[in-house]
Amino acid sequence: MNRKRKGLITGFAVAALLAVILWIAWGNSTLMVHEINITDSKIPEPFSGFRIVQVSDLHNAEFGDGNQELLTMLKSTNPDIIVLTGDLVDSSRTDIEVSLAFARQAVRIAPTYYVTGNHEARIFDYKQLKKGLEAAGILVLGNETVKLEKDGEYIILAGVDDPSFQRGERIDVSDFGTDEPMDDTAIMESVLKGIIIEHETYTVLLSHRPELFDTYVESGVDLVMTGHAHGGQFRLPVIGGVVAPGQGLFPKYDAGLYTEGSTNMVVSRGLGNSVIPFRINNRPEIVVVELKADKS
Repeated sequence: MNRKRKGLITGFAVAALLAVILWIAWGNSTLMVHEINITDSKIPEPFSGFRIVQVSDLHNAEFGDGNQELLTMLKSTNPDIIVLTGDLVDSSRTDIEVSLAFARQAVRIAPTYYVTGNHEARIFDYKQLKKGLEAAGILVLGNETVKLEKDGEYIILAGVDDPSFQRGERIDVSDFGTDEPMDDTAIMESVLKGIIIEHETYTVLLSHRPELFDTYVESGVDLVMTGHAHGGQFRLPVIGGVVAPGQGLFPKYDAGLYTEGSTNMVVSRGLGNSVIPFRINNRPEIVVVELKADKS
């Protein structure tokens, strides 16, 4: 091979590598909105068109100075409420002030509700985070429910703590596997039995963990909003996600909408990264769920 041809091949290889690096960088920093419509006969007519905007797995990431890009996109979705479904912080590089700064601005856009993720269970100063969120005006739902009322009718919003809190997890370890303690299911079953009691009323559950879908179905909730899976981190055409916490390789619940019986579950791909520091073919997303009353 002559020197000129070798130089061309090297140049093409370098250009291709730079293109891949730029594509990955763009795909990890460019936000998108994922809209999902949920139609159900149990949704009261006043809540038809009600928009629930989900932020999940931020992991202390910042999109723009002070998360301004994220906040601008949040506002553009015209939310009725904003829900934060865990891992607002990252246990390996915790910066509570970054999380609280975002929270203080989010609550100015719409009423905001929060449930914990496994990373909150790993930090020793979770009480400080919770106190700061509540001071900002965010309602922290720790195994409890609230009524959302509109024009004389209501739906129920329930929120559960991540099972890690009851397992007493306080160490920063990778959970990208299938060897998590089996009692997560028992923990969630016990919690849901105590708070899901108005089965005739449309109920939205905020929970960090999608791998517990069967438990949510058994509890009779109508809509579950989760995160945790990071979209499978690396997404392949047709196949989907490659690896997710708590589910291991080729996770069953990695992103989007899943339905079983009368229960729908939305899994957000989330926004930030943690153990694996980058995504491939898996842009960070805000999820917008719009409720629709079934008139048929």
